[in-house]
Amino acid sequence: EVAPNRHGDAMEGAGDWQPGWRFWIDRGGTFTDLVGVSPWGERLVRKVLSRRAERGEARSAEPVVAALREVLGLAPGVDFPPGLIAEVRLGTTVATNALLEQRAEPVLLLVNRGFADLLLIGDQHRPSIFALRIESPPPLTVRVIEVDGRLAADGRELEPLRLDAALAGQVDRALADGFRSCAVSLMHGWREPDQERCLGDWLQERGAGPVVLSHAVSRQPRLLPRCATAVVEAAVRPVLRRYLDRLAAALGPHARLRVMTSSGALQAPENLFAKDTILSGPAGGMVGAVAAARVAGLADDPILGFDMGGTSTDVFHVGGGSGDAGWEHVSDTEIVGLRLQAPMLPIHTVAAGGGSVLHTDGDRLQVGPQSAGADPGPACYRNGGPLTVTDANVLLGRLPVAALPAVFGADGNQPADAALVRERFTALACQLGAPEVANGLAVEALGHGALEIAVERMAEAIRSISMQRGHDIRRAVLVSYGAAGGQLACPLARRLGLERVLLHPLAGVLSALGIGLAPQGLVREQSIRRPLAAELMPLLLESLAALATSIRAELAASGDLPAGVACRQRQRLELRSAGSDHGLEVPWAGEAAVVGALRQAYETEHRRRFGHVVAGEALVVERLTVEITAGSLGPETAPPRLVAAAPGARAGPLPVPELTPLCLPAQEITASDGGRTMAWHQVP
Repeated sequence: EVAPNRHGDAMEGAGDWQPGWRFWIDRGGTFTDLVGVSPWGERLVRKVLSRRAERGEARSAEPVVAALREVLGLAPGVDFPPGLIAEVRLGTTVATNALLEQRAEPVLLLVNRGFADLLLIGDQHRPSIFALRIESPPPLTVRVIEVDGRLAADGRELEPLRLDAALAGQVDRALADGFRSCAVSLMHGWREPDQERCLGDWLQERGAGPVVLSHAVSRQPRLLPRCATAVVEAAVRPVLRRYLDRLAAALGPHARLRVMTSSGALQAPENLFAKDTILSGPAGGMVGAVAAARVAGLADDPILGFDMGGTSTDVFHVGGGSGDAGWEHVSDTEIVGLRLQAPMLPIHTVAAGGGSVLHTDGDRLQVGPQSAGADPGPACYRNGGPLTVTDANVLLGRLPVAALPAVFGADGNQPADAALVRERFTALACQLGAPEVANGLAVEALGHGALEIAVERMAEAIRSISMQRGHDIRRAVLVSYGAAGGQLACPLARRLGLERVLLHPLAGVLSALGIGLAPQGLVREQSIRRPLAAELMPLLLESLAALATSIRAELAASGDLPAGVACRQRQRLELRSAGSDHGLEVPWAGEAAVVGALRQAYETEHRRRFGHVVAGEALVVERLTVEITAGSLGPETAPPRLVAAAPGARAGPLPVPELTPLCLPAQEITASDGGRTMAWHQVP
């Protein structure tokens, strides 16, 4: 029932498998990517559709479990032998998709009296300021109950919390109506959480659960984003928890499960907040892309990441020579119309991928934001799907049909359909009123136009996180990865004025590889909101020590900080001017007498970002962020051999010289072996 070992013999017993397989998995909405390292040092790569089903598996766990069984040679429904799998590192979009697809749990929200409409009113932010018709995303299912009790801004109790019979009746009716997941967000709870804790304990005694307290998920001020964060956490935590529990049960008690977070570190499921997995997979891609650039000797240059998948494209920027210690972090993001407070890497996503649908509004060609997904997929898949960016590449010969495997159609055994693609493009050209359709010129121009639109959208996304933030990208290298990245990497580089494109041999699964390279760690924040002065330093040092002690205790309790393992500690301060709501992060070495250095670092960053600085303005320390990471599998120690696991066939070595990135001179080099072709390009 298990795959043979490297000598061709079947393995029996857990002892023969030690230290066990390690798997790094990116569970995306379209594809699930898997990189496995065997006990004898071979690396296996697998990519499966996330929608595929396996008989006997829970639907939410099926892509990961099915891929693991197929790689290991286990029949469906057979348990994993103890010791067969040592560790699984997982990046997942389960929480994000639950929000976007309206599959989140209904939430009972408890707020101070007078704030029932807080989430509905919001901050009056308009997503598109010139739009005449505002189209808001579908709201989460939330029932609000107001409670009596109020704190002052300094945490003093102005009005005691009242847990009376009237409140109990409202809560009991909500629980009976199915609102089991609760969120509690009270004014100034971040400063003094006693009222929130008391209300949370009372709710649990009445049978509610889970109960999310806003101060537990975010210790930052501003009631609206803290409340929204608590609601999102309460809505998706049960979904994510059920998924992880089913996955852990399928893997067995001996497999160590760790989940990738948006901040770029791995966490144990028991320490995990659902809100911290919003950019789980993209964060793994950023770790992998930066590691690829470092191995290629390009870490001293600015790095632009370009991850083009089937549904969307993720981009990021890292300054040259900064290393991961100099990575910027953002403290909030927006999802389903709610501002979410969570530390995450600065990754920007646009709805333009290989499956982005090509359509017309009657007068012009448009690309996305709708996606064909894995089912039905692009038109060339023979499943009745729409025209997509992938079809444009098929039309123009950039994806040769003869080189694609025969896995399409209803039975999954037919080649891609180039004739249907041309037929559909011809119909679209006629719909747009293009001349010279008969000789094919308009059809070819339409394909080029679709790719130009997609490239421009991706280029604008990269400009927004680099040039528009004051970064000079003229010497940058574009690290292209994702299943569709190689199709548009060179046109995108030319559009941005770049001269180098870097592709890793595992670019199609680089997010999964990055999850394997990521360290284990935790990020914790504490709001300070005090003027920057020498008198503040003792408080900062005390807060730093308390946060670091708390983080180390959590890591040690989950087994991620064993004795003798080296760890790294980084701390950052968010500084802002006294009259501003938003600040800038600067690194802090944890020293006391650094007020002048902190001010200089803030002014340098402000001048780079905005082109000016106000000399002598009063600065406020908004918050302190502490990150402790321990252990990682660096690229220098990664096993060197690559093995491909094809459906229905035993693994065999791929003709790849090394698992190192390639950045070649201005030419194209193609290697072919047995019908498998690989190409690396350098922008002329």
